[in-house]
Amino acid sequence: MPQATVNWIDGLKFEAITQEGYTFTIDGKREEGVGAMDLMLFSVAGCTAVDVVIILKKQRQPVEGVTVKVSGERAAEHPKVYTKVHIEYLVKGNLDPKKVERAIQLSEEKFCSASAMVRKTAEITHSYQIVPVDG
Repeated sequence: MPQATVNWIDGLKFEAITQEGYTFTIDGKREEGVGAMDLMLFSVAGCTAVDVVIILKKQRQPVEGVTVKVSGERAAEHPKVYTKVHIEYLVKGNLDPKKVERAIQLSEEKFCSASAMVRKTAEITHSYQIVPVDG
């Protein structure tokens, strides 16, 4: 079972440690580390990016790059969950747009656990752009 551990450093800073031993800083003030709610957006971005790359490769698409930007709106009242999330994909390569759309759809609807969790409180939308490669 995956584990996450955080140790208080000082103020609102914590050292986060993965079960593999990787570390990073979580900072409630977002001065010296990432904010906890930002990590939710990073989780969605990372999860769906991995899915899209895997799916495009399985579709034998010549994907050369993927950038995912995720933005979110939060509720005004505590616990201030995300209520809207937009995922923007920038996919590089000479790709079939229908296959890119299908890869995104499969990630969002079937494979991405982070998106599935966020979808419990937030409306998720997406957009994408394909950047062709010369040659």
